[in-house]
Amino acid sequence: MQLKTVWESGSNNPENAENFDNIAQWWKKLNGKEISWVERLIPQIGGMSEIHWQPQRFDVTFVIVNPEISEETLYWYKPDSPVKRNTTVQKLELDNLQQQLYLYPQLESEVVIRIGFPEVKYQTLELNNPEFALGEDNVLLLWEAEQELEIKISLSNENLAKLKELLA
Repeated sequence: MQLKTVWESGSNNPENAENFDNIAQWWKKLNGKEISWVERLIPQIGGMSEIHWQPQRFDVTFVIVNPEISEETLYWYKPDSPVKRNTTVQKLELDNLQQQLYLYPQLESEVVIRIGFPEVKYQTLELNNPEFALGEDNVLLLWEAEQELEIKISLSNENLAKLKELLA
């Protein structure tokens, strides 16, 4: 499998049509899935390598409905909206490893849109010197009165043994 599949409008690359079909199939398979839609300006100096993909205020996550491609235009709906949305592109680049599609709009050559699956975001809780106890059925309890926070962690016998080993 190729790491990247690239289609470009007007390209003479003999694989261009096949690449378009592969990208169109990937796009169609997004139907009913939650995606992230991230638009960025391409820096004049450094290009794509200088883009910061960290989350920003205007990034959106939504369930895409009926995605399809016809010629050079991608179409889709957002849930609960009768408006068919579209964007016409000059280039499509599918990162097969990361499962992200980069759209280069025809009318906005300084913009790139990255479509992919939302990143898993873990919430970090910070407890400063919490109280703790080991309850029935290997349930580890951690709590901090100041934050009014209690955490219950069910441990398997194996993980309890690992924990005891780490604390020894």
